[in-house]
Amino acid sequence: MSAPLPAYDYAPSGCGGLEITLAGVRIVMRASGAVWFPQERLLAAADLHLEKGSAYAARGQLLPPYDTRETLARLAEEAAALNPVTLVFLGDSFHDNDGEGRLASRDVADLEAIGANRVLIWVAGNHDDAGPVNLPGQAVARYDVEGLSLTHEPGRDAGRWEIAGHLHPCARVRGRTSSVRRRCFVTDGERMILPAFGAYAGGLNILDAAFAGLFRRPPLTAALGAGRVHAVGWRSLRPD
Repeated sequence: MSAPLPAYDYAPSGCGGLEITLAGVRIVMRASGAVWFPQERLLAAADLHLEKGSAYAARGQLLPPYDTRETLARLAEEAAALNPVTLVFLGDSFHDNDGEGRLASRDVADLEAIGANRVLIWVAGNHDDAGPVNLPGQAVARYDVEGLSLTHEPGRDAGRWEIAGHLHPCARVRGRTSSVRRRCFVTDGERMILPAFGAYAGGLNILDAAFAGLFRRPPLTAALGAGRVHAVGWRSLRPD
């Protein structure tokens, strides 16, 4: 029989995010959709999906070609605010394995500036399993820190100490007269799934069957708002 989970230990942080402990490690869920490890000075983000717009354009589906620029600008803001020692990208950093080659020179320069004097870790995703070729950093299958496994796709069994991406969680939250849909973190105190960080990345409602079996109890939902992360009760969630 699995050991019972401890009570949720979360609290508002000064940055507008929510602090929580996983595997004894204190982390902050930030309003940007990234997570911050203050003791380790590590910043992690999932599913940047850089060059998604150009990938769609190549198939004749035109989108405004500004997704990479917007995503990198938000990432640069986080790096400037926190000054991390280590940056970890949790897979699907590019929309496909050819995405690096489609980067504009300005975007390459911005990525190099963000990574300057820092350790960059590129976790393999299902869209970009090869890892970047000419950008700084190290490509890995997963990255372990203080008992937590930072990976792309969550394991299909509950009870793992891990932080993952891949599923692009979103929450539809009931209001008094209507509902709103927001990207969100979701965690049961053992596993956490991060929202997609990319500007053009879509989202999957956390009540979808794809999340079934990933958590050992109804998880905490932390929805992204304007400069804040909001804890949402499970009973306040609605399907799309």
